[in-house]
Amino acid sequence: MEFQDLCQTIASLRQQQRISQQTMAERLGISRATVSAIENGRAGDVGVRKLMKILDYLGYELTVREKSPFPTLEELRGG
Repeated sequence: MEFQDLCQTIASLRQQQRISQQTMAERLGISRATVSAIENGRAGDVGVRKLMKILDYLGYELTVREKSPFPTLEELRGG
């Protein structure tokens, strides 16, 4: 998964749960501008802990797995 894909996934999960950027930011103790930057892939130096905190708030977790030698369906589609 590319960083941009992760950012889009975070935005999608938040929107599906009908949580505003402002609400999430307040609950996590970060700025709304930071949430926006992360969701738009513009937060270059965002820390892993911050991403984990956001994912946990949304009910998800970050996991590490061995990379497959085979392309994903997205890669085959050109995405």
